Order: sequence, then C-alpha cells, then structure tokens
Amino acid sequence: MEIIRKRTGSQAKSTIPFRLNLLFFIVFALFALLVGQLAYLQIVYGGKFQAEVDRTDKTVMQGNVPRGMIYDSKGRLLVGNSTESAITYTKSASVKSEDIYQIVDRLTKYVTVKKGKLSERDKADYILAQKGRSAAIAKSMPKSYRQDSDGNAYSANKLYANEVKYVQEQGIHLSQSQLEKATIFKTMSSAYALSTVFVKDQGLTSKEIAEVSEHLTELPGVSVGTNWNREYPQGKSIASIIGGVSTEQQGIPDDELNIMLASGYSRNDRVGTSYLEKSYESILAGTKSQRQVEIGSNNQINSSKEIYAGQKGGNLNLTIDSEFQKKVQDTLNSEFAAAKGAGITQYSDGAYAVAMNPQTGAILAMAGVRNNTKTGKTTEDALGVINRTFVMGSAVKGATVLGALMDGVITPENNTLPDNPIYLPGTPVKKSVYPIGTYSSLTAQKALEVSSNEYMMALALKEAKATYVPSRQIKMDPNIFQTMRGYFNQFGLGVKTGIDISGETKGIEGATKNSAGQLKTGSALDLSYGNYDAYTLIEMAQYISTIANGGYRLKPYIVQSIQKTRNDGKKGAVESVTKPSVLNRVGFTNDELQVVKTGMYNVVHGTDGWTTGTRLKDISPSVSAKTGTAQSFYYNPDDPNNPDPPSTITTSLVSFGPSDNPNIAMAIVFPNLSSENGNYPQLVAHQMYEDYYKLTGQK
Repeated sequence: MEIIRKRTGSQAKSTIPFRLNLLFFIVFALFALLVGQLAYLQIVYGGKFQAEVDRTDKTVMQGNVPRGMIYDSKGRLLVGNSTESAITYTKSASVKSEDIYQIVDRLTKYVTVKKGKLSERDKADYILAQKGRSAAIAKSMPKSYRQDSDGNAYSANKLYANEVKYVQEQGIHLSQSQLEKATIFKTMSSAYALSTVFVKDQGLTSKEIAEVSEHLTELPGVSVGTNWNREYPQGKSIASIIGGVSTEQQGIPDDELNIMLASGYSRNDRVGTSYLEKSYESILAGTKSQRQVEIGSNNQINSSKEIYAGQKGGNLNLTIDSEFQKKVQDTLNSEFAAAKGAGITQYSDGAYAVAMNPQTGAILAMAGVRNNTKTGKTTEDALGVINRTFVMGSAVKGATVLGALMDGVITPENNTLPDNPIYLPGTPVKKSVYPIGTYSSLTAQKALEVSSNEYMMALALKEAKATYVPSRQIKMDPNIFQTMRGYFNQFGLGVKTGIDISGETKGIEGATKNSAGQLKTGSALDLSYGNYDAYTLIEMAQYISTIANGGYRLKPYIVQSIQKTRNDGKKGAVESVTKPSVLNRVGFTNDELQVVKTGMYNVVHGTDGWTTGTRLKDISPSVSAKTGTAQSFYYNPDDPNNPDPPSTITTSLVSFGPSDNPNIAMAIVFPNLSSENGNYPQLVAHQMYEDYYKLTGQK
C-alpha cells in the first residue's frame, strides 16, 4: 500500500507570496513607466500641447461696424444709417441640422418671420432636418436609392442627395407656418461656422425682443443685436451717383469674391456694389470688431470677450451742393417734359447735364433723365453722365480749332478761310445749317460763332494735306484720324476722364476704313465738326473746362474730403482732402487760346443773325459757350436691320462762366430728338447759371 504524504501548511503557503510579489513588481514597473512617460510628455511637450488646446478652444470672431456716412459740400447728410433691433444667430462649429431645426421650432414661438424665397431643395432640407425624419425616409426609399447595382451602399452624401430627390418626387406640401420656419432654417443653416447672420432685422416688436431675451438659454447661438440700413434724408435724387450696398444674402459680388476674401471680408458681408459706395468701400466699411470666443467640448460657445471694438466707417464729404443738385435735376426734368409735350422725344434717350469747377475738377452737379422709348416712362439717371455716349455735334469745334492752331495749319494772326461746302461722290453735300453763300470766308472766331461746318472741314483738309476737287474722291494723309483724335484726346474727348466713381466708360470711335479697306475720307470730315465719334458728357465737361482754365486737363472728382467717425457717431478729424490733379497740359499758346475763347464769347454775345447761343446773352456775370447739333438715326433694338430708320437730332451745349474768370463749366445734351426746335440745352444752362450764381452770391 502506497503511502501518500501531504505537504505541511507552511510549505503550501511559501509559493504564494512570491507570485504576488512578482505581480506587484510588474504592476509597479508598468506604473512607473507610465508616470515617467507622462512626466516626459509634460516637461518636454507640455507647452506645445497647451498651445494646441488654446488654439483649438479659442477663436476670434469678427463683427461688422456701422458704415460711414456721406455729406454734401455744405455738410448736409445725404446718406446715413438707420439702426434697427435685430435677432441674430451665431452658428457653432459643428452644429447639426437637427439642432438648428429644434432652435427654429422654439424661436418661432416668440418671433414671426415672413416667408422668404425658398427653392424646392430648401424645403426638402428643412423636412429632412427633423429628428429621425432622414432615417425614416431612407428606409422607405426604393432599394435603388440606397445602393448601387452591385449592392454596395451609397456614401452618406449620395444617400442624402437621394433622400432630397425622393422627398421632392413625393411632393412637398408645407403650411404657411412651416414655410416661415423653413425660411429661418435656411438663413441659419447657410451661415458659416462661427459667423453671425440676421434672422430678423426689420419690423421687430418690443414684445418679440423681450420674449427672445427671456428664453436665450434655450436658444443656443441666438441673441438680440442691431443692424443698419442705408437712408437718404435729402431724397434719392443723388442715389444713382452714390450707388448701392449689397444685402447680407447677396454678400460679396462673385467677380470680386477672391480679392475681398483675401482682404479679410466674409462671404456674407455687406459691401458697396456700385459707384461711390464701391469706389470708396475700404473707407466706408470701417474696421471690423473682434471678439474672442471659447468653444467647449460640445462645440458650443461657452464665453466670449470683446478684444477690439472696431472702427466705424469713415465719412465722405462730396463736392456736390445738394440744393444745387436738386435744382439742376428739377430743371432737366422740366425741360425734358416740355420736349415730350412738344412731341419730339419718341426716339430720345433722355437728357443729361453736368457742372464742374474748371479750376479744380470738382463736380458741382450731375443729373440725368433716362427715357424708355417703348413706354415713354422717365427715370432719374445721373450716372448716364459718365456711362452713356452720344455724338455731340458742333460743341466739340473748340478742340478742332485749337488742334489746327497747334498743328500750325492756321495761326492766331492768319486764320481766314473760304467758307465753301464740300461735294463728295455719292453723298449729300456737306455744309452748315445756314444757306450756301451766306459767307464767302470766315475767321476762326467767326466760324465758332456761327458754327461753320465748312470751316472745320477746311481745317481737316489742311491737316490731312489734301487737295479738294468738287465731286471727286479726296486723297488724304492716312493718319488724319489719328491726328485729329490725338488733339481731341488731349482735351479729354474719347478717353476716360478718371473721375472717382466706378463704372465710367469712354467715347466710341467710328471706323477709319470702309469694308474695302479704303480710308473713310467723308467720315474724317464729319469728325472735324463733331458728327462722327461719340463721347460721354463728363468728357465734354472736362474738354470745356480745359479751355476755360487755360489748358489744364483736370481729373474730375466728387469726393472733397474724408473724415473719421467718432465713437459718438459724429464726424471726427479730416483724414485727407482731394487736391486738383492735372492729367496733362494741352500745348497751345495763350494767343491760340484767345482765338477760341473769343469765338465762344461771341457764340453768346454776337450780333450776327446766325449766332447760335444768344439765349444765354442776358446772364450776368457773362458766360461763353459752344452749341452743338448732330444728325443721327434711331436704330430700334427690336428691328436693328430696318433699312429706313428715322433720323434724329442731338442737341448739346458746353459753356463756362464768368467768361473772364470761370468758376463753373457745364455740358448738357438732349440726344435723339425728332426736331432741334426748342433750344433745350440753352434753356437748361440758363437756369443752371441763374441758380448757381444766386447760391454762390455772384448775382
């Protein structure tokens, strides 16, 4: 029998402490390694990790500031800001659509928003944002909407696109209340992360403000703030010059998106979109405020702190006197209405007028009437002065004469030329309005007074080194167009003036050769008396100002100075003042200039039966002028190939006063009238001089 021996108790227990000790040692060693690693990371990389935490949790948000204001030359407010209470929403970094849906559902208990423009996609997005709705619709969709032909499930983006498609196919029927909610949902969803949008900024009642304020804790991201809108205390007669500002929904124009984003703008920022608002955007916009926000682990804003209050936009002081501006616009409206009453505006584009200081280039007034030839409806269109072109007629003859004087084909002492009509093969006789033979010869001064086309054509022939034989083709210097246009350009005709308003166009040059490649000699003659190329009215004003001031082509400007805005909203220190800018000096002598100035004085004060500008004769102090008439045709845009378009008359005027020391120059045009009867540009000029002299104390 085998004897089994049992281990004693001390022997059984002796192996247990060893195992436990080994286990404890291993745990201790691992723990020590962990502590060592944590210490290493804390000491070596602690600063880097802390910086990363700070960078992630703290973000700087920018806020808009009130836009700068615009004043006239007498300090009257032309454009200001009306501040209104608003409900805003700041979108968190990772907020979900279903969260926004819930916020909207709560917010509409306290605020009513009118239904906005909603696409079918907008409506579908709203429907799918309801909690659980997207998953439910995904389950109910056909299998082909959830997976491809191989049975592979679609990506999340593709699946959602099919959900939208399925909802639209089933038909969307929302109540009025739901449409209002969908409008708010669209606004809030379209916001960029950590950007602020306006949920409602017009017509907000005190009750709505109070109720929203009471329930802000249940409306994450929603707050009560303010917004601004442009207002025009003096009326909108000058609004077309000032231009417009985009809405928050429009944001930055597409053609300037990249440039403005690089300059610190946000996509939904309200910016100047045209004319002065656009040209001076960087001044008017001001500097955005900055607020540091801390984002919690749930991607919600925990706290915010203002670190920069921002700087309100700068103010613009214009050269325009709003009182004079209104008088000019009213006069233009009245005289065009008179022309309409006379039945001669059927094909007319409207009427335009501009006045500037010839010594500085400052614009004193800019007005326009745009006529719709289909409906006969008129609208104010001051910007037509810089962006519409017309064949101006004889008003440009001052540049023709001075060009010939500078070219040396005539001199101040020897400028008498025969006054003979021009006969070219296959074209009507080229002559003046007065009968052939009225004058055997004319001086340059007399030619300007009676507006002789024959004299100007004779100058062109001399500049072209041409010999004229009646009823035969004229052989001219092939550079005659460049020669005459070169002189015209020196005065500002046919080139941009550089006015500080965006959107300026330049004159249009007619073709120099026909379809056979031959020089258009007849058109070169037409160019000499203003019946070929087209110019803007601001070019005409620059041209006559250059003559008035002794030969300096000045850059026109409408902003006299820029001022800061104080914290209380009032005007602060002047930052800059616009100084006259000479673009070029025309190279005529004083004697040559006096030839033209005398002729233009005689246009008004001459006693010849064919003197053209005598309606301005009684103005005191006296003025000088040059009238213009151009023949054209009305080409109906609905029937551009009409072989027999009706002929039209464009009447124009350039003038300056007082004649001996000018401080105002003006250009006026009534394009495409059915008759030249009425002398409308002279009537407008007469009233403009009376109003200006009275306002400036010169009469």
